[in-house]
Amino acid sequence: MGMLPLGQKTEYVSKYDPSLLFPIPRVDKWAEMGIERNRLPFFGEDIWNAYELSWLNEKGKPVVALGEFRIPHDSPNIIESKSFKLYLNSFNQSTYENIAILQEVIEQDLSKAAGAPVTVMLRDVDSMESLVVLTPDYCIDDIDVEIDTYHPDSSLLTIEHDGIVEERLVSHLLRSNCPVTNQPDWGSIFIDYKGKKIDHASLLKYIVSFREHTDFHEQCVERVFIDIMQQCQPESLIVYARYVRRGGLDINPYRSSSEIVLGNDRLTRQ
Repeated sequence: MGMLPLGQKTEYVSKYDPSLLFPIPRVDKWAEMGIERNRLPFFGEDIWNAYELSWLNEKGKPVVALGEFRIPHDSPNIIESKSFKLYLNSFNQSTYENIAILQEVIEQDLSKAAGAPVTVMLRDVDSMESLVVLTPDYCIDDIDVEIDTYHPDSSLLTIEHDGIVEERLVSHLLRSNCPVTNQPDWGSIFIDYKGKKIDHASLLKYIVSFREHTDFHEQCVERVFIDIMQQCQPESLIVYARYVRRGGLDINPYRSSSEIVLGNDRLTRQ
């Protein structure tokens, strides 16, 4: 961790430099959670959005765009967030004939760093109008509960009754801490499941228990998925977190018990 660019004083490079990308292996955290690399209990993606992406056209005129990057759940590596920002910043004074060429370059670089194919989509800023704010179904945040646990504790999760239900719940109270800088990461988390009814108060207390937990975004989502599967044993489950952006990037991992592709609609805080 000592070599991570995050938390270090860094010189910002404005010429294309793919070596800035810093991959972090997933396998150590999987082992910590009792997950075997070849027997992953979930599917999903890590969806990154970039809002500070710019380069020069052949006449030296700046171009700006929005970037969407989808990293598969089973890629050997995640990409450290500040290194990602520095990498994107390195295009600022680099020249590309068109957006398609740049998209191909970024796709190749991210795929190499992640160790698996990464999907990249660059959009003109006018396309922002087509990005819809996601509307939650039922928010559990107004439940009146007493909370005194601020580190993840799966035993907080309980079943209300054995009847089978289908629910899509959301809480905006997700907070964890960066494992390098200890700065807070803020987000909203969706729990979409079918199975025995999860007690909503217990779920809220469990989500809040991440408040002083230290982990990367992707690892927090995987821990929530594993804990709900083990404690509540739903027939199906999707855990989807939408984090507030930092440094022009937001990270939105989801993990699912079945192979699905989720959209990239934003929340109001994003």
